[in-house]
Amino acid sequence: MAAEGHAPTASEYIVHHLQHWQVDWSLNPVVQKAIVDFNVINLDSVLYALVVGALGCFVLWLAARKATPGVPGRFQAAVEILVEMVDNQAKSNIHNAKSRKFIAPLALTVFVWIFLLNAMDMLPVDLLPSIWAKVFEAAGHDPHHAYMRVVPTADLSTTLGLSTSVLLLCLFYSIKIKGLGGWGHELITAPFGAHPVLWPINLLMQVIEYLAKTVSHGMRLFGNMYAGELVFMLIALMGGAMAASFSGVLLPIGHIIAGTVWAIFHILVITLQAFIFMMLTLIYLGQAHEAH
Repeated sequence: MAAEGHAPTASEYIVHHLQHWQVDWSLNPVVQKAIVDFNVINLDSVLYALVVGALGCFVLWLAARKATPGVPGRFQAAVEILVEMVDNQAKSNIHNAKSRKFIAPLALTVFVWIFLLNAMDMLPVDLLPSIWAKVFEAAGHDPHHAYMRVVPTADLSTTLGLSTSVLLLCLFYSIKIKGLGGWGHELITAPFGAHPVLWPINLLMQVIEYLAKTVSHGMRLFGNMYAGELVFMLIALMGGAMAASFSGVLLPIGHIIAGTVWAIFHILVITLQAFIFMMLTLIYLGQAHEAH
């Protein structure tokens, strides 16, 4: 984390924790010929997204497997409330019953997945990175270069990847519901009219709208989770500063008070951000079903 012989400074600590565990595919000469850009993969984001996604699917599968027609238990009741909430939102935004058979479960998956990804921020800042550093050192590598970030939604590539997937679904449903000709006609005639002079302007506005929705969809989630991650790091640094200034007397107090207050508030943030991302997904897919 810092050069040997001294403890890391505040800036070194934050910079180290903001580094991803990465693999650069451009180092492979075969890949160099096929990939020009986007050749770096954040392995930590991919790993935690897959593990947490599998966990979310297992929880939902377990709820479905243990569901009974009688009086539900607490776990089943909680899942039923969640499913009903998502289903009601899907019905409000997607009026095509056939499309809802896919989109409603998709929205449920999106909410649960992003909530669990966001919840990774509730883990102690140094817990998993410290474990990874020990594994890195045991493998004969310098532990100061053992980088690990545990919140995939604080990675812009993750959130933009999710929002781009929503964009692709919007394009798919636009073509499926309106037909290729109908969607193409909409691209050049909305929002200003069908006069041929307005076609280029309409097309430009449609492209800007799609890009703006996709970028803002991903950036909103990324910005909130990145800021939350930084605050947890600053709380950890605050405790260290107190320990240095007051011989450690206020270290536990500072961590308990600041950490507890921010953690309680952050529970609302991670839930709200998952709900907003799910709602925007439903709204954008609903708009893809409607004609301008």
